[in-house]
Order: sequence, then structure tokens, then C-alpha cells
Amino acid sequence: MNNASSLGKKESIKEQLNDAQILFDEADDVAYQPTRYTKKLQVYTMSPSGYVQDPEVLKRAVKNLKRSRVKVTVDKAALSRDMRFGGDDENRLAAIARAAKHSSDIVMPTRGGYGLSRILHRIDWKLLERNPKRYVGFSDFTAFNLALLAKTGMSSYTGPNMLDFGKETVDELTYDIFLEVMHGELEILSFESEGSDAVDTRGTLWGGNLAMVASLVGTPYLPKIKNGILFLEDVGEYPFRVERMLTQLLHAGVLARQKAIVLGHFTEYKLSAQDKGFDMPEVVRWLRANTGLPVVGGLPYGHGDVRVTLPIGKKVGLATEADMAYLVIDDHHHDHH
Repeated sequence: MNNASSLGKKESIKEQLNDAQILFDEADDVAYQPTRYTKKLQVYTMSPSGYVQDPEVLKRAVKNLKRSRVKVTVDKAALSRDMRFGGDDENRLAAIARAAKHSSDIVMPTRGGYGLSRILHRIDWKLLERNPKRYVGFSDFTAFNLALLAKTGMSSYTGPNMLDFGKETVDELTYDIFLEVMHGELEILSFESEGSDAVDTRGTLWGGNLAMVASLVGTPYLPKIKNGILFLEDVGEYPFRVERMLTQLLHAGVLARQKAIVLGHFTEYKLSAQDKGFDMPEVVRWLRANTGLPVVGGLPYGHGDVRVTLPIGKKVGLATEADMAYLVIDDHHHDHH
């Protein structure tokens, strides 16, 4: 980093890191105890995509969050099922409206899957704009996050879905960072990023699941982000399919408007006999060569065990140094516009 960088001098970043850095150290032998906050959070959860396969997991999630003074209100149709969906389209649209009108200021989907893309054109975005919430979710919820930004200008968050808190063993980092972000306490997120390009910049943080981002190209639900920091993840996609989706973003002019690309987890994929050595590292090499953008890897986000909570549509700083990357979260006031 240059001494007169856009993030400020290196020394000032180090001072911030002393107070706010999240380090990926080995866990202590002491049993995990989630932080208990004085302020109570109120969360409303619904099923706008796939259906809840095991209601006990949802019950366990509600119980686990209660230990950290998080009150969860479960939508009356959260356990509904219609084919692969958490209820038919009308019922899921009604659940989104109920969430917007509820007194809880945080709204989370129970899970991802598929279902939001087919109802984006029927969501009452004006209702959501009149009743601002902090929406948090990932995977299929990326379609909602980005559409919300495009249609209303409202920022939101990508992070765990409700059922992630109901696992037999909840990832501690996922849990703690979610609470820190919701309480406005996370200032800097640092993570190991070996082999990443040098970068020191500011921009609008946005992105999520690559398949969802690519599917919105050419629609009114993809926000037109200039000077953006685009972060991406995916699951179960062959490397050539990942590259094909990135190619779509390239040819659509989306990547040309960005200042950097940050890659999270690309998990559970297989190689075919035709690949002949074509793997994710080759995709990353292609991405660098064809965009000229700095590419930063190692973001602990996606369908892996660790899933940090990040703002979508807010200005952040991004810097790399000595195989580490730093996301500087500027805004702690949860402004929606």
C-alpha cells in the first residue's frame, strides 16, 4: 500500500486493526460461548425460496439466537411447501409483504434454493421502500439483494440464512460476525489472501452468488454499479460454467465498471474428462488477463463452513498486503439509501 493511499496511511489502518480486526486463529479449547449483547435484535424469518426440510433445524436456530438476545419471529407460512418451494408464488409474496410490515427491523430467509427469481416482477418494491429493513441472506437471496438495490436504492446484507444457525455445530466466526455487523461493530474484516493482486481502493461493495448475478443481466433487477468492488461465490458449478458466467458479465460490460473482483468459496464442483487440466486456477488466470482488474481471493464467504456477513450497496475500502486482504467497512449506521 502506498503511504498516501485511498484508505489512508498504512499506520492508521494498523491502528484500526488493533481494535477491530477479525483474525483467523485456531480456536481455543474453551467451549464456545456466543456474545451476549445488551441491545436485543428482532429478526423476522420467512421462506421466499426453497422449503424447510427439517423443522427441528429452524427451532434450533431460534433457540441458539435467543442466547444472544436475538428474538426471532417465524412467519406463519415459513414451513409451507409447494413442490420445491416454500409455498406457492402468492403465499411467498404475501410472506415478503408481512415481513416488510412487521416491527422487526431485520428480515432473513430460512434458506436459499430457488424461487425468488420467478417472483421479482411481482414484489411490491414500493412497500419495501416505505418500510425499510435490514435484509440478510445469501445464495438464492442474492437475487433479492440486488433487485432491492436496483429498484429502491436500499442497501442490504449478504450472510447466513436462518437455518445456518440451526446446524448441530454452528460456525463460530459466522455467528460472531453476523452479530457484530447487526450491532454495527465490525469495522475491518481481514482474511488470508495468498497470491492476490495488489490493490488499495474504495468502491461500492456488491455481488453474491455468481449464478444469480449472471441471471439478472439484461433485467431491471441488476443494479448498475460503477466503481464497484464485486464479490462472487458459487457451488456445484464446473469451472467452465463459472468462466462462462464471468464471460457473460464481461460481454455485458458489467466487469468493465468495477474496480476490483473479490472471490469467495467455489465449492462442491467436479472436473470432467474433457477438462484436461482446466480448473478454477485457470479461470482466475483468464479473469485477470481479460479484465485487467485486481483479483483478490480467499474471502470467507459462500457455501463453505464459514460465511461472513457483508453489506451490499455500501462504500468500503479494499487493500491487500503480505498475503492478507482487508475490507474496511465505512458505514456503521445501517443507512438504507
